[in-house]
Amino acid sequence: MLHESALQGRRALPAITAIPAMAAVAALIGLAAGSPSALAQAPGPQLPRPSPNATVSQTFGVTEVTVRYSRPGVKGRVIWGKLVPYGEVWRTGANENTTIRFSTPVRIDGKELPAGIYGLQTFPGADDWVIALSKDADEWGAFSYKPEHDALRFHVKPVPATEPQEWMSFDFRNLSDTSAVLALRWEKLEVAWKIEADTPRLLVGTAQSDLRWQDGAAAWCIQSGTCLKEAGRWLDASIAVEPTFSNQRAKARLLARENDYKGAVATGERALAAAHAAKQQPPPAQVSDLQSQIAEWKAKG
Repeated sequence: MLHESALQGRRALPAITAIPAMAAVAALIGLAAGSPSALAQAPGPQLPRPSPNATVSQTFGVTEVTVRYSRPGVKGRVIWGKLVPYGEVWRTGANENTTIRFSTPVRIDGKELPAGIYGLQTFPGADDWVIALSKDADEWGAFSYKPEHDALRFHVKPVPATEPQEWMSFDFRNLSDTSAVLALRWEKLEVAWKIEADTPRLLVGTAQSDLRWQDGAAAWCIQSGTCLKEAGRWLDASIAVEPTFSNQRAKARLLARENDYKGAVATGERALAAAHAAKQQPPPAQVSDLQSQIAEWKAKG
């Protein structure tokens, strides 16, 4: 604050002198920041957060799940039932809303959920948690949470964590081509739930719209024993364009899975001939493996 004498001195200046001086200051600010208001809006330096930001992402099958959150620490506090009250909505972290993104439709607790980004709100309890995936993903925390905007709600039982967790964390485990388990751990508690996806259906849908995927998609279908009809159609189309070691080998394996051992042998031998004629030889292990399989098919056929 200016001293009164300084204020009096400023008031004593004639108006014709004060106005140009103020205009000069404004002009300098305008040159430096584009406008007088731009200086006030300029961002300050980034400061450390007491609850640092974190992101964890996992792909299973063709589905990617990403959780963005802030990680509060225990810091000697009583967490459950005090810092995080029981029965009240919690942002499931700190600072901005915790969000979870699914790149494809998924199924949780037997319920279907479209692909998209959701706010991950929870209602902790001593023996039961309610997980709420909200359509409001851009809120700050849970202050404006609206239950009517939930896309999905389900119950999870909390269990003791295997070891104390100072900083709240999310991680994935129990991966397969069709599912993963997402676990929240903090203090001495863990809450986990399973996320599932119809990988064969998703794969078929993608492969039908992208020819480049079809040989690889067919190989996956044969290996997993799913979408075999689609796999046969894709391989037939690929072989019609250019018969190669790869697509004929996959076709032979498909025929063998369908117990057509005679057809598998014939197609497998054509695949070996394509391998020998190819300018770029396929991996020797794949050729040797196919030779062994052909011998097995001959014995069965």
